[in-house]
Amino acid sequence: MMFEFEDKNLNPILKKVHGQERLSLEDGITLWKSPDLLGVGYLANQVRERINGDTTYFIHNRHINPTNICIHSCQFCAFGVKEDHPHAYEKSLDEIFLDAEKYNGGDVSEFHIVGGLHPDLPFEYYLDMLKGLKERFPEVHIQAFTAIELGYLAELANLPLDETLMILKSAGLGSIPGGGAEIFAKRVRKKICGEKLIGEDWLHVHETAHNLGLKSNATMLYGHLETVEERADHLVRLRKLQDQTNGFVTFIPLAFHPENTVLEFLKTTPGQLDLRALAVSRLMLDNFPHIKAFWIMITPKIAQLAQSFGADDMDGTVVEVARLLNERCRAGTLSPEDRDSLLVALLDSSDRIRSQRQGLDSFRENHAALLDALDDELNGDFWRQRAMHSLPWDPG
Repeated sequence: MMFEFEDKNLNPILKKVHGQERLSLEDGITLWKSPDLLGVGYLANQVRERINGDTTYFIHNRHINPTNICIHSCQFCAFGVKEDHPHAYEKSLDEIFLDAEKYNGGDVSEFHIVGGLHPDLPFEYYLDMLKGLKERFPEVHIQAFTAIELGYLAELANLPLDETLMILKSAGLGSIPGGGAEIFAKRVRKKICGEKLIGEDWLHVHETAHNLGLKSNATMLYGHLETVEERADHLVRLRKLQDQTNGFVTFIPLAFHPENTVLEFLKTTPGQLDLRALAVSRLMLDNFPHIKAFWIMITPKIAQLAQSFGADDMDGTVVEVARLLNERCRAGTLSPEDRDSLLVALLDSSDRIRSQRQGLDSFRENHAALLDALDDELNGDFWRQRAMHSLPWDPG
């Protein structure tokens, strides 16, 4: 039986999905533009269940951000500042080790380390950080340093990139986050992060890491100055590298939050776009094992719904946010119901919104009402406020 899509342009893509045939760049553009969001979600869910069944993954992790001082001035960034900024900070190694010990408690399984490109910290600082954490917490996996940071560290070390990576790996580096990709299109990259590595160099860093046995994640920042064609091209470029190295584990579409950035005149991404980004990513990135719905950036409720739109990963418990949650609950600005729904979403990892396969009609019936109310309910809540994003929420 052929399902009846509201957008007839999805019918050829359905045939490809059923035949496990790779989607083209043009298919990707069609998916980004289609008015039938539920149809796109239905297609993505079929791929999600074929690859990962009903399982949703998460990790108990701890974010470590050594410094927010950065030599770059990216237009979209609300984290990086200059040395003379009143909120500038840099942590000593002892402070970092103390923070890690405070929140480890035997439960944290990953340290996620990203920060600014500090103009004065030496390469040895980062090396000693990895060594010190690994000595103190040998069982904790260390995912650290975006491709942008790794390129900078190679400059600090005055060594080729591959040698720098091998030294960091020997010191305890276990994998690489996906941050810094933003959007590969040169037109946009020049406007929002002209000082950073270009897209080809970002891909080269990850290719080099993969060839040395280091796995990594990948990201895409959407909802700013990019076009749907540039989003589709970004995904195709990632897919091409994955064909060559098979080193990517997870893809994370990152919703742009304009508050406290140079681009704050832009609107926050609506919930429908967040769901579409996850769904299109799942459909286009057929060789990526996992698609992550980063609940901190898109809200717990959308992240839950995203489990039926292609996502199979919720990121982690992120100790810092759990602490902030408790503070907000005590202050009366976050309801116990929201707190409970968050805990269910994160800790009961196999409790998906939908527990069995459905045809398109029942899929529409069960999700249409939620989509209709999505933006009004979520756009103004606590999770969308940039006050939280004084931290570099790179979940990669």
